[in-house]
Amino acid sequence: MAYSSLEQALVDLERAGMLKRIQTEVDPYLEMPAIAREAYLQNGPALLFEHVKGSPFRAAGNIFGTMERARFLFRNSLAAIKTAIQAKASPKDMALDFKHWPSLPFIGLHALPFKTISAPVLANECKLSDLPKLHSYPDDGGAFLTLPQVCTLPPGSTNVMKSNIGMYRIQISGNSYAGDECGLHYQINRGIAKHHQQALEQGKPLKVSVFLGGPPAHSLAAAMPMPDNIPEMVFSGILAGRSFRYKMYDGWCVSSDADFCILGEVQSELKPEGPFGDHVGYYSAEHPFPYMKVKHVFHKKNAIFPFTVVGRPPSEDTVFGNLIHELVGPMVPVSVAGLHEMNAVDAAGVHPLLIAIGSERFVPYRAREPMELHKVANALLGFNQASLAKYLVIAAREDSASLNVHDVPAFFTHVLERLHVERDLHFQTSTTIDTLDYTGTSLNHGSKVIISAAGEPVRTLGTSLTSDASDLHLAGGFTNPRQVAKGIIAIQATPQANISELSKALESFTARNSYPLITVCDDSDFASKTFDNWLWVTFTRSDPAKDIYGIRERIVQKHWTAEAPILIDARMKPTYQQPLEMPEPIMAKARDILEQNRGTK
Repeated sequence: MAYSSLEQALVDLERAGMLKRIQTEVDPYLEMPAIAREAYLQNGPALLFEHVKGSPFRAAGNIFGTMERARFLFRNSLAAIKTAIQAKASPKDMALDFKHWPSLPFIGLHALPFKTISAPVLANECKLSDLPKLHSYPDDGGAFLTLPQVCTLPPGSTNVMKSNIGMYRIQISGNSYAGDECGLHYQINRGIAKHHQQALEQGKPLKVSVFLGGPPAHSLAAAMPMPDNIPEMVFSGILAGRSFRYKMYDGWCVSSDADFCILGEVQSELKPEGPFGDHVGYYSAEHPFPYMKVKHVFHKKNAIFPFTVVGRPPSEDTVFGNLIHELVGPMVPVSVAGLHEMNAVDAAGVHPLLIAIGSERFVPYRAREPMELHKVANALLGFNQASLAKYLVIAAREDSASLNVHDVPAFFTHVLERLHVERDLHFQTSTTIDTLDYTGTSLNHGSKVIISAAGEPVRTLGTSLTSDASDLHLAGGFTNPRQVAKGIIAIQATPQANISELSKALESFTARNSYPLITVCDDSDFASKTFDNWLWVTFTRSDPAKDIYGIRERIVQKHWTAEAPILIDARMKPTYQQPLEMPEPIMAKARDILEQNRGTK
């Protein structure tokens, strides 16, 4: 069905047995987000909190907590979105596929935004402090909005077809914010930056509208990596099966269907924002960011405050990512020539690790080696959000028809079997990285590496470290080698242990070519316990240029080269942020409240 409000969607979920009401009064400080996080981990239902301490408003969490629930919410429009994307990706094939002909003329009916005369969200006004003060982790700098739709227009414009709607976190309390101020944290390479830059150049205030709630499609659209020439309002209209309804209010764009609408102006100076427990599994630190003076906080009658809780993957935003991959997959080969699939690996914190499959056809009459793959990889590092990748691992489709980017362990096995360490690593140093990544030299500054593989296998990967390690001698400070997967070892090290000494010691390891990838970490038992643990530790705790080592490494014509194995120093460094941890009493209470309300309707 085409939802006109968040409440309508939640009632629909309740009818389907996919939502539970929490009647117990809950505290938005740690307690409410912990309950939502626990519900996600239990594969549980969406939650409607009827009584939120310190706020007159209800709150809803874990709305998109499973793929089943996300598909249910968009069950009547997913097919239309997929058809529209397929038509864009392969117009010729779509024209020849007769079964889509009847639906094509109707897909665009809801694409154009619809300007309304009135807007229910403007019916009431409150203060910023009246909203639930969602404080997700103990060291967060204050309360945050975690599921906002942040809308901007070019300064002075009222043309919504030039709008940007993104999901950028909003800090509504703490630090040095006055009661009518809130922090606006947008990361590098986000659409809002263009409008902000225009406002700065023109010396005009940037008007910002923050929508909360409304049809679920509006939230998903705000999280979508849309092309610059397609406004999120268009996508949300098609996905909702109902045009995005808006009204202009004193120069601000207002979502007529939203539950809340916060209107403000970005100020010329910056203020500290953060810390915040983020989706990579660590805190992002306090930094100067733009902030806005809030002019109005509007809300509809019986408004519901939606929120999500992020943390070490998987979390609720994992479902967003999976759904987005499912929808935009057909556009990948169209967007980057020679690219077939890509996956920003959720378990590795998304942006730290991107794996991809490309074509390698440059010299078909010789033994295959990475050549076209480098062209594809460099194009990827200039493409939309893929440009934030820190490690890009790419393989040739021609080497295996069964290879796919969603079987991450098998993908690494394929790559490591074919990797020429002396040839196939290519670094970009002193470049831009994700705002949430603290492994580089400073905020947004670090390095990248392309690791490519094409051709026949050059090694058989080791599968039994117990039998292969008879002559594995480690340098001082290195202990407890553990096998992670085929060809991958985790070695524990003290903070003072010198990797160059380990590299020297490994020269005499007879089976070292069979183990081409070694992670040096603080706890090798933890890193080797699951493949996801290894992904998270290895790629969130290392900067390629600073932390990749090899055997007998050297520079040849500006190219870094070495012998196997590659060593990645993934120990926690003093400049890194701390992993997220929740106090056990809070988690225990969250489990108790879920249990107490398990039978509620």
